[in-house]
Amino acid sequence: MKAKTQLTAGRMCRWACVSRAGYERFQRPAKSAPANLDRRHEMHKIAWEWPRYGSRRITQELQARSWEVNRKRVQRLLREDNLLGVIQRKFVIPTDSSHSLTVYPNRAGSIELSGVDQLWIADITYIRLEEEFVYWAVILDAHSRRVIGWHLDDTLEASLPLAAL
Repeated sequence: MKAKTQLTAGRMCRWACVSRAGYERFQRPAKSAPANLDRRHEMHKIAWEWPRYGSRRITQELQARSWEVNRKRVQRLLREDNLLGVIQRKFVIPTDSSHSLTVYPNRAGSIELSGVDQLWIADITYIRLEEEFVYWAVILDAHSRRVIGWHLDDTLEASLPLAAL
């Protein structure tokens, strides 16, 4: 007597070129949509109430409101609904103006320019490269905005603006 060959779920999946996980997901009944919508609505209320909350805090808040949720699911739903938290940057004061040094007045602002070579302005800035920073000094004519001179260097020494001049 020949043994009957049974078609198991794994064999059927291989035969049909379907993943086992996909087959099992297909076999399970779909979750009720109203509960999912209610959960999403609750997430939206929390996100609008506290716009800086991320997925972890929203998950904790949902759990405190007796919702059974996973942080990864909350994160996915927030991303889908474009409700990711707003990052609050720390305010940094760039210049310390409360010092005892002499503060010189800006006399260039009151000059009426009628032609070139009456006033030159200069600036030094940095350029971020992949492995280091380089500094760029440029000198401009204030009337024509024409570049008088510039220099690029890897150090912020006095030779940088002098080379641009």
